[in-house]
Amino acid sequence: MAAKEFLRNNWPAITIGATAAAIALAAIVMLINMPPRTVVMATGPEGGAYQELGKRYRAELAKEGVEVRLMPTAGSPENRALLLDQHSGVSVALIQGGTMSQEDRSKLASLGTLYYEPLWWFRRREIQVDGAANLVGKRLSIGPEGSGTRALSLEYFKILGFDQQVGEWLALPTQAAGESLLAGQIDAVSMVAAWDAPEVQQLLGDERVTLTGYRRLNALIARLPFLSKVVVPRGVRSLAKDLPPTDVTLIAVKANLIVRNDLHSALQYLLLGAAEHIHSSPSIFQRANEFPAGEAVDVPLSNEALRFYKSGQPFLHDYLPFWVAELTGKLFILLIPILGVLYPMTQYLPRLYDWAMRSKILRMYGELRLLEDEIADARRTKRDTSEMILQLNGLEEQANRVKVPIAYADMLYSLRAHIDLVREKNTPTIS
Repeated sequence: MAAKEFLRNNWPAITIGATAAAIALAAIVMLINMPPRTVVMATGPEGGAYQELGKRYRAELAKEGVEVRLMPTAGSPENRALLLDQHSGVSVALIQGGTMSQEDRSKLASLGTLYYEPLWWFRRREIQVDGAANLVGKRLSIGPEGSGTRALSLEYFKILGFDQQVGEWLALPTQAAGESLLAGQIDAVSMVAAWDAPEVQQLLGDERVTLTGYRRLNALIARLPFLSKVVVPRGVRSLAKDLPPTDVTLIAVKANLIVRNDLHSALQYLLLGAAEHIHSSPSIFQRANEFPAGEAVDVPLSNEALRFYKSGQPFLHDYLPFWVAELTGKLFILLIPILGVLYPMTQYLPRLYDWAMRSKILRMYGELRLLEDEIADARRTKRDTSEMILQLNGLEEQANRVKVPIAYADMLYSLRAHIDLVREKNTPTIS
C-alpha cells in the first residue's frame, strides 16, 4: 500500500527518471557498439601483390587508430573460404573477380573494385605458338594450388575444351615461375597480377620471353562476364627496346575488396577511404579516379559502399578524426530522445501533474457550487432540500476518500471546510 501511495504521489519524477535511465542504457549500448580497434584482413602469399597491398591498408587504417592484422593465404579461393568461416576471425579480404558464388551473397558484401589484374601469359621466345591454346604439351606453370591464378587458368582451359590435363602443369609460385621461365626450365607461365607487379615488369623487360595475347577475346568475355579487356601498348615497358614489340590484348579480372556483412559500418567507411587513397592514381589500364569503383562483380555492394560512391564519406568524417567523429555521431543520435522527449517531459510533465491533482479537487468544487445553487433555489421556492443535503454529504465522503500529495492538502482541507460551511448554512436549526 505504501508503494502504491508512493507511486501515486511521485509518478512525474518516476516517469522522468525511468525515461532518463532508458536513454542512459541506450547510451551504454551505443558506446559498447563502438567500432572494434582491430580487423583481420586475408591477403595472399608472402611477398605477393595482395600481401604488399594489405600492408598499405594497414598503414592507412593505423593513422585512424585501427590495427589491421594481415593473414597470408594461398590466394583468392582461400580468402573466400576464410570470409565464409565465422570462426576464422577474418572480416576483410582481397579477392579477384570471378571467385565468388551465388551462395556467398547472403553473407558477404563488396566495397567495390580496386584495379585490373590481367591474366598474363609469358612464353620463351623460341617457343613459336599462336595464343595460349597452342601451349598444349608444354611445361606450364599455372599457379599454386588454391591460388586465383590457377583457378582462372583452369577456367580458361575448360572453356577452350581442355577437359583433361595436357602437357605438364606446374604449381610454382609467381616469383619461382618467372625465374624458371628465364632459366629455360619451363616453356610458359600464367599469372594474375597488376601491371606494376615486380614479376610482370621483369618478364616484360626481358627479351628472352614474349607476352602472349588472347584470340577470340570477345567470346571469352561473353562466356565469363566478370572478365574485362585490357591492352598493353607497344613499347610501354621499354621504348628503347620496343617492348613489347606489338600491342597485346589481354583478359583481366578486377580485384575486389570483400567484407563480411557484419563488419561494423564505420570500419567499412575507413576501408573505403583507404581504397580511394590507394587506388585512385592512374596507370596504363585505368584513368585517374576510375578506381575504386562501385561495381558489384560477384556479390552486391554493401549499403555503406552504395552511400560512399553516391555521397562520399559521412559528414563528420570529413572534419573530425575517426574516433571523435564516431563518438560525436552517436551523441547526436542520443540528443534526439533527450531534446525530443526528456526535455519536454521535464518541462510539461510537472504542469500536467499539477493540473491532474488540482482537477480532482476543482471538479468537486464545481459539484459543490451546483449543489449550493440548487439548495438556495429550493429554499426560495419553499421546496424540500433534504435530498440535496444528502448529495452534499456524499460529496463530503468523496472528498474524504481523495488521496493527494501533501503539497495539495490545503486545497482538500479548504474543500471540506466549504462543504461544512454550505451544509451549516442550509441546514435548519432546532430551537
